[in-house]
Amino acid sequence: MMKKRTAAFVAATLMAAGSAQADVKIGFSGVLSGPMAALGQDQYDGFMLAVEQLGGKLGGQPVTVLREDDQLKPDVGAQIIQKFIEKDKVDAIVGLGFSNVLMAEVRRIKDSGVLALSTNAGPAPIAGKGCMANLFVMGWQNDGMSEAMGKYAKEQGYKNVYLMTSNYQAGKDKLAGFKRFYGGEIKHEVYTPLGQLDYAAEIAAVQNAKPDALFVFYPGGVGVNFVRQLNQAGLMGKLPFLSESLIDSNSLAALKQQAVGSIFGTPWAPVLDNPQNKKFVSGYEAKYNRPPTEYAAAAYDAAYLLDAAIAKLGGKVSDKKAFAATVKELGSKFPSVRGKFAFNNNNVAIQNYYAYEIVQNGDGVGYKLLAQVLTDHKDAYAAECPLK
Repeated sequence: MMKKRTAAFVAATLMAAGSAQADVKIGFSGVLSGPMAALGQDQYDGFMLAVEQLGGKLGGQPVTVLREDDQLKPDVGAQIIQKFIEKDKVDAIVGLGFSNVLMAEVRRIKDSGVLALSTNAGPAPIAGKGCMANLFVMGWQNDGMSEAMGKYAKEQGYKNVYLMTSNYQAGKDKLAGFKRFYGGEIKHEVYTPLGQLDYAAEIAAVQNAKPDALFVFYPGGVGVNFVRQLNQAGLMGKLPFLSESLIDSNSLAALKQQAVGSIFGTPWAPVLDNPQNKKFVSGYEAKYNRPPTEYAAAAYDAAYLLDAAIAKLGGKVSDKKAFAATVKELGSKFPSVRGKFAFNNNNVAIQNYYAYEIVQNGDGVGYKLLAQVLTDHKDAYAAECPLK
């Protein structure tokens, strides 16, 4: 049974004055407890900021958002999706957590036909043969940022790289993406238990291996612990440290100068120069008193895309196929914080990827753009998807 605290009903404050019931109902599911909670909270906050900026409406219709905590547990995530579809009868689902959780939810999503927008996970199976007409990857296909880092490592002339990640679907996708674009020698490939916090033994092994560079995928609090221990071992600043989904505003707030020298791949950064991103970053910082992350950015985009699609449909979202088709059509037309954005045939984002470095900036730290590594990048699995 899901804990009562995970079944919070949210949105009364965002409904139009005098409206007895929302016309559009959205279900948000993500990890909102435990060491990865910040990632889910960022997505929820990014989505709700956009709804607030849109006057508590999407497409001109009052909106209700139901929020649930999947606890990073696939079985809990599956129960939540079933509840959203069968009991709450939502018009769309947003969030969808980590890849291992999403993979437990896809059957119900597909069978229901309900529109679903993933604002974090993009596992390889749903980008390829398992793609669905009603499931969209608003964030990134899992391999994307790692592919950018693989290409960057190749361009830097690193002869061999040591790879590390957690042992689950996303981790496997990340390392596959890195290797696909790197092409050099893999010194060693390590898969650690999901949620592991102590990496002393693994870091000692890295030191002994003496690679040209280290690439890791450790998001959230796990990544913070890893970087701290890398500093304690004296490797930061000596060994080129590449990552993805590790450096963001949350981890920077915890690491501060300990993150200096980190190089990471991303499709979005707070310093991207376009009007929608400036509106997003300033609004997010003003409302939540912290800078946003790529997770918040993807969810913010999801709300603006839903707004455009619902407006075009005149608020008539009961036709599930028409709703999904409209979202796909408008994927390249809504105002995105990433500037240029579109969906591939498999409903996965087509976007640019960048390499940034964390540098000392006065008493704090800042972002330094190293390169736009991939332009209008399409994932490696789209050709396997039967959708057009």
